Amino acid sequence: MVVVLVAGYGAFVYFWAGGRLRTTEAFSGDGRAKAGKGTDWLLIGSDSRSDLTAEQRRKLHVGGGQGLNTDTLMIVHYGDSGPYLVSIPRDSYVEIPGHGHNKINAAYALGGAKLLTRTVEQATGLRLDHYAEVDFLGFVDVVDALGGVRICVPKGGLHDKHSGADFAAGCRQMDGVQALAYVRARYTDPQGDLGRVKRQRQLVSAVADKAFSAPVVLNPWKQIPFLRTSLDALTVDKGTGTGTLVGLGREMKKLSDGDGATTTVPIAAEPQISGVGDVVEWDTSKADDLFGALREDTPIPTSGTN
Repeated sequence: MVVVLVAGYGAFVYFWAGGRLRTTEAFSGDGRAKAGKGTDWLLIGSDSRSDLTAEQRRKLHVGGGQGLNTDTLMIVHYGDSGPYLVSIPRDSYVEIPGHGHNKINAAYALGGAKLLTRTVEQATGLRLDHYAEVDFLGFVDVVDALGGVRICVPKGGLHDKHSGADFAAGCRQMDGVQALAYVRARYTDPQGDLGRVKRQRQLVSAVADKAFSAPVVLNPWKQIPFLRTSLDALTVDKGTGTGTLVGLGREMKKLSDGDGATTTVPIAAEPQISGVGDVVEWDTSKADDLFGALREDTPIPTSGTN
């Protein structure tokens, strides 16, 4: 009887989740990269604020602009090798098809998910299998639905009035607003955007660790609200279903447990480009080695920026 009830509950959750999933046309049909081995996701956090109230913008320390860029860009790869989580700095200076060279985070504003995935595929040579995005408020709600996450702030602390970050060094529980401030801070970080992408990976691992912990997975009164909030916050490509998302979550849990590796696209320089501003230029040779390893589903080089 217990087995029947558990199986019935699992089936209910599976089909219920599938019915709530929001999808979008994330990939264009022409000129895509050749398929590689393993599975590759593009995960993005958008800085959409058009739906935020004035009070929410104040609380989240974001401006009132109506533009839409990507504040976070990550590739998740898994297969026989991995899992790997690779951060792409949002200021990466790349060619955006049909729009010349610009910061990679401008691609979404210029042409939505389709142009962004096409830009990432062209820059990396990877054929993306899946796509998922979450915006500011959705991110906050997901962390809060978990009851917060535990984050260890490095030596020296983190203080940035622009993002609202004001954290002393040491481990602490962060709610959604605090977590957003933590990952968005960059103006007082000596590493700038490169420091921010490290914190983004740190937070993604913390969320995955909490979401797949026994107190959440085995407690329907915690699991269902978390799933509902996460599904409401997410938009995925039309080829992604509930089972695919569960698979991604399991791979992210492996990362939080210490399997695989996390890294940033190797950087060569951070010049200022007229009309564009401060940008990040990749180390072409090392970046090619990294993305080549992902395409072939082999261990990634360990000499990149961690």
